[in-house]
Amino acid sequence: MKQIVAILLLCLLAAVIDMPATVNIGGKTLYRPRLDFPLLGRRVYRDLEIRLGLDLQGGTHLAYEADTSQVESTHVDEALRATRDNIERRINLLGVSEASIQTSKIGDQNRLLVELPGVKDINSALSTIGQTARLEFKESKSATPSAEADFIPTSLTGSDLKFAQVNFDNGKAVVEIEFTPDGAKKFGEITARNLGRPLAISLDGQIVSAPTVQTAITDGRAVITGNFSVDEAKRLSIALNAGALPLPIKVVEQRNIGASLGSESINKSMLAAGVGIVLVWLFMLANYGLRGLLADLALIVYSLLIIAVIKLIPITLTLAGIAGLVLSIGMAVDANILIFERIKEELRWGRSPAVALRLGFLRAWNSIRDSNVSSLITAAILFWFGSGAVRGFALTLSVGILISLFTSITITRTLLKLVYDRN
Repeated sequence: MKQIVAILLLCLLAAVIDMPATVNIGGKTLYRPRLDFPLLGRRVYRDLEIRLGLDLQGGTHLAYEADTSQVESTHVDEALRATRDNIERRINLLGVSEASIQTSKIGDQNRLLVELPGVKDINSALSTIGQTARLEFKESKSATPSAEADFIPTSLTGSDLKFAQVNFDNGKAVVEIEFTPDGAKKFGEITARNLGRPLAISLDGQIVSAPTVQTAITDGRAVITGNFSVDEAKRLSIALNAGALPLPIKVVEQRNIGASLGSESINKSMLAAGVGIVLVWLFMLANYGLRGLLADLALIVYSLLIIAVIKLIPITLTLAGIAGLVLSIGMAVDANILIFERIKEELRWGRSPAVALRLGFLRAWNSIRDSNVSSLITAAILFWFGSGAVRGFALTLSVGILISLFTSITITRTLLKLVYDRN
């Protein structure tokens, strides 16, 4: 009975995650709860919307030209890869999934091509990717500095930074920073010798704040204030965490791109998934009767769970990813088919239903394990060596296989035991 209650609670949780942000029932609007969890000492809120790839929702295309004039020819490829990796880190911190970042060469120009699904604001993308965020701490030459020239750089820079995060102070967005152990030691020495004096925080050569040092700070933490908006503070923290770009870059092309497939393909894919589920239901009912009905109930649980997991990870769905989901629907009951056939054999050999159930699951397990592990290995190879839509297909297929194993072995077995025990 405890297992049934646990399954019902799991289904309820998955259903809450799966529901749209707002649902209108009888003229009343219900709002789905937001996901709220602690991370690095602060509260983080996650939306639970399904994310679509570039082929399904469009986005932004940016082309950058990299200045390699100051780099030795033997190190150009390495510098380009480092710049690409840095841009990828910034994009990931921005929360854009399934982004495409490629290097190309046109004549003697080295370019970086960036495609961001779902991003419509080109200016925001430009500022996040191209921002250098060169962080410096400057001490004053006198106790009452009157101009920027009165400050001189210290040995403490952005290279001593451990991480940065957005927080709020009296309702205003600020960026909290924490230094590495070596940076914390430097910061402690700098604040100790500047007691009662302003210590300037400089970004890209411009002083954004110059608080007066009240006491030596030895815990390696500081706050950057500068009348930031929330978006500005977020972009700054992203740039600081990602570090400076190894190569100077400039935009040579920018444009919004429309969805290449769009809502029509989504609707057709959802129709295909629905038809697939109905046909699997009918097949299981026709071949296995009551056991097939219980497998169909497990398939409903599978559908609830896989959508919830896609939202929670989150997985960005491309058309190839949706294909992986549709394929996994058929695989969601293949374990049940193996188990039911083994149960049939045990019953033909004169076993009691309870014994046949236990032996059916036990003796089918090796085949189920081997077939699913081989599929997971194939998906892992596709994910490791593939890119873009291929990786999306491999990821959704892997998630589908793992969840189908859970529903086939745990959910179906619990339902069967409940029926046999009652009988």
